[in-house]
Amino acid sequence: MEVVRIECAIKNYHWGKFGCDSKVAQFAKSNVQEFTVEEGKPYAELWMGTLPTGPSVIKSSGMLLSDYISKNPACLGSTILDQFQEQLPFLFKVLSVNKSLSIQAHPNKKHAEELNRKCPEKYGDPNHKPEMALALTDFEGMCGFRPFSQFQAFVRGVEELSAVIGEDAVKKVNDTQLADLEGVKSAIKQSFTCLMRCESSRIEEQITKLVGRLADVSTDIPCIDDSLRELILRLNEQFPGDVGIFSAFFLNHMKLKPGEAMFLAANLPHAYLSGDCIECMAKSDNVVRAGLTPKFKDVDTLVEMLDYTPKAMEENIMSYTQGEDDSNVKVFQPPVPDFAVHSIQIPAHQLYNLTTENSASIVIVTAGEGQIPSLGEINAGHTMFIPAREGVSIQTSSDMTLYRALCLPQI
Repeated sequence: MEVVRIECAIKNYHWGKFGCDSKVAQFAKSNVQEFTVEEGKPYAELWMGTLPTGPSVIKSSGMLLSDYISKNPACLGSTILDQFQEQLPFLFKVLSVNKSLSIQAHPNKKHAEELNRKCPEKYGDPNHKPEMALALTDFEGMCGFRPFSQFQAFVRGVEELSAVIGEDAVKKVNDTQLADLEGVKSAIKQSFTCLMRCESSRIEEQITKLVGRLADVSTDIPCIDDSLRELILRLNEQFPGDVGIFSAFFLNHMKLKPGEAMFLAANLPHAYLSGDCIECMAKSDNVVRAGLTPKFKDVDTLVEMLDYTPKAMEENIMSYTQGEDDSNVKVFQPPVPDFAVHSIQIPAHQLYNLTTENSASIVIVTAGEGQIPSLGEINAGHTMFIPAREGVSIQTSSDMTLYRALCLPQI
């Protein structure tokens, strides 16, 4: 078995960036045969993997990658075979976000099995769906509940927020001491539950009042800085009157620089707002939505499952380790067995050997040019499937950036 080029699936969801502004479209020009960018069309996601709704194919033969794996299960390697039988456990993606995705959370494995058993039409598989996003450009999102001191300031200083969570929740927020973590989590849960169960007419009424005040530049709300003001106004332009707009007061507003990452664990509320990223996730479609969407919101499930632990924004930035004996590699390994990601920077004019691993992997080139003897020239957008224990040498002609999805032994 040897490394093979794969051609990936493009998803044109409405929230994607348009035309050549999209990294997905830029990469697809090299990745997808006979592909032409249409400037008026959104290009939201590039899928690398075996999910039936967007499968990758081997370029040389046209065979589905999933069929190749079924015929050659040993290519997955012991790290995958010992835990996931004969299935590639992750889906690797590029995302180009122009408009906010829904605020959502994903169940843990046990909860996913329960939801699938009780409501298979809404939760179509029994798997968890942890995700990791690695910024390719400046990338913006919301992730996890804010520090409680910030939320208290909003409740005390934004009358529209107090109006939608109600007097009881306001009193609990005001009376709770910062040092009382369980009390803090209970106050956040009560407030968020009241928000999600508030009548839509009242939500729309209070958003209209809030947006009217924020749109008036002469209006000063001390606890709302310029960044939050802009975010609320932008979200209202995209989803007028949506309950998710108030989530900006609850959740951390994340701004990742290229190369930074965040891990979206089970039960963690989050949303992608703008920018381009690499994403890796466990293979599942289980989503519980909270707002910024016309789709079904399972409020009862949502409010009971969320992790209400408040954290500083910086605590949601995922750390990495340096590759063993290889300063070119940053290893992003989340606390789940389904996937990890290597970010690899290779200088120009260097012969570089990818590490051999006991796991199959998928690699995408995001910048630079070079050659692989068995494949020929590679550049931004090229993707490849590397069987376990297979060595790959790359001769670079310019500085090159690669991202590699694989499974690693748990630390």
